[in-house]
Amino acid sequence: MNSRLILALSLLIAALYGSVLWFGLSGPHLATWWTQPTAPAGTMPWHAPATESIPTDAQGELIREGRRIFIATPQFAADHARSLVSCSDCHMGEGIRPYAAPMVGLPAIFPTYNKRAGRVISLSERIQECFVRSENGTPLDPQGREMHALLAYIDWLSTPQPTRRKFIGRGLVNLPVLTPNPARGQRLYAFQCAGCHGTTGAGYTPQFPPLWGPDAFNDGAGMNQIPKMAAFIQHNMPQNRPGTLNAQDAWDLADYIHSQPHPAFNPAYQHY
Repeated sequence: MNSRLILALSLLIAALYGSVLWFGLSGPHLATWWTQPTAPAGTMPWHAPATESIPTDAQGELIREGRRIFIATPQFAADHARSLVSCSDCHMGEGIRPYAAPMVGLPAIFPTYNKRAGRVISLSERIQECFVRSENGTPLDPQGREMHALLAYIDWLSTPQPTRRKFIGRGLVNLPVLTPNPARGQRLYAFQCAGCHGTTGAGYTPQFPPLWGPDAFNDGAGMNQIPKMAAFIQHNMPQNRPGTLNAQDAWDLADYIHSQPHPAFNPAYQHY
């Protein structure tokens, strides 16, 4: 190989490397599912307790059962869940992902005032809200095994970690109030969402939940509120590249999904 060819190949490799480096530094942020917002100074990222820390006694089995219900609700709480939506579909990362309605620390917050119910509610009652709204189902027995299992799992997720600071990422991100465009949302859905949730919004369960139709959350669910869904979408979706949608995209998508048919909330459970 002559010197000119070697020089040409070297320049080509250098150019390709420079292009990749430039894109990585200046291109769009292609976040992965584990990417979290930058934590404020003086804080450390939250990590869930290791599953190996779950005890092997009866309490440990209760925690494991709660985890199973949380991850695959229609399967492990079938008597109370009519939708094909699991707890972890809205409370992502098995309940610990920041700005995805995490469960971390909830036992210390409840009882608390609930604006929708118009009264102070317990954590058990908040779980009931999810079952009659997001699960489009029926309330759990407040003294039953399933309720105790979910509470045990949430307690375990919230185990104090002395080496960590205050949990960062409670609730959802704050988005500006924008005027949504559902027609644009429909186009965005076809390009950004249909691959996982289907062209008809029916999803591909259990990996990807339905967003509308008979197996989705009902019209009384929190995710049926456009501002909440927009905040959830903007930070967490699409799952393989969260953060690539801007606030207007999220509002447009949320409005389009909201405009699609959902099961009717059972008014008998209005107190939840």
